Amino acid sequence: MCGIVGLFLKDKSLEPQLGALLSEMLVTMTDRGPDSAGIAIYGADQNNLAKLTIQSPEPETDFAGLTDALRAAGIANASILPKSTHAVITVGADQIDATRTALAELRPNIRVMGTGNVMEIYKEVGLPKDVVERFKITDMSGTHGIGHTRMATESAVTTLGAHPFSTGSDQCLVHNGSLSNHNNLRRELSHQGIRMETENDSEVAAAYLTGEMAKGKNLGEALTSALDDLDGFFTFVVGTKSGFGVVRDPIACKPAVMAETDAYVAFGSEYRALVNLPGIEDARVWEPEPATVYFWEH
Repeated sequence: MCGIVGLFLKDKSLEPQLGALLSEMLVTMTDRGPDSAGIAIYGADQNNLAKLTIQSPEPETDFAGLTDALRAAGIANASILPKSTHAVITVGADQIDATRTALAELRPNIRVMGTGNVMEIYKEVGLPKDVVERFKITDMSGTHGIGHTRMATESAVTTLGAHPFSTGSDQCLVHNGSLSNHNNLRRELSHQGIRMETENDSEVAAAYLTGEMAKGKNLGEALTSALDDLDGFFTFVVGTKSGFGVVRDPIACKPAVMAETDAYVAFGSEYRALVNLPGIEDARVWEPEPATVYFWEH
């Protein structure tokens, strides 16, 4: 049992409130998963710049002097903004791979949580309220975001095992359920060169979607393919740079509810996650159908 939330804003005037709204939704789902929590926020495009969200178990040591070390390693425009155990490194859009390589050599304890032009991911062991406070999520603005609070069933309780999982630029996924064919898929996706950091089945789902979108599919098409290729029980909420998608497996035993107004589309594992959203009393509220893809894009 895990708790999932997602919020896709249509009304730009709500963008400064995204972090606060999404945080409240996630904290409401705390009792569905007390082991770890995380949020992905999609913010403003930085044109020719890219971001790497990183995490370290020893941030004071690993983040100290990191900007100078990266610049000395050839990442000329690197800058770093620490946030507790995480930090956001900003580099040129063409320097993501070089930055990953430099980090592995300079700071082997550091792990990359996600990369892209607009996405930042913050996740840690602990309750949603503590994760939200630690990373000041309520102060963040953006166009859309997803969140997850986890009750571990398939793997250890670790920061890397927390959701969201990101295996492609500006792509991430949160999952409630379990997959039965993830080991075979992991081998196939690894042969395609898709990087995975954990043994978590949910990361395989994220990697599967990354692989499908690398073939030229949009998020909606990739989620449709997932219904044929992924076995198990799942509710996925997925973010891309401009998109937001939801799909449930054909049996759909995991709870889910959605709401849509002229201002936003929202997802929650339970309706109580949505009750404080602005204008919810006038929203169209429904339970997403089994084996049906829901997809919105800016």
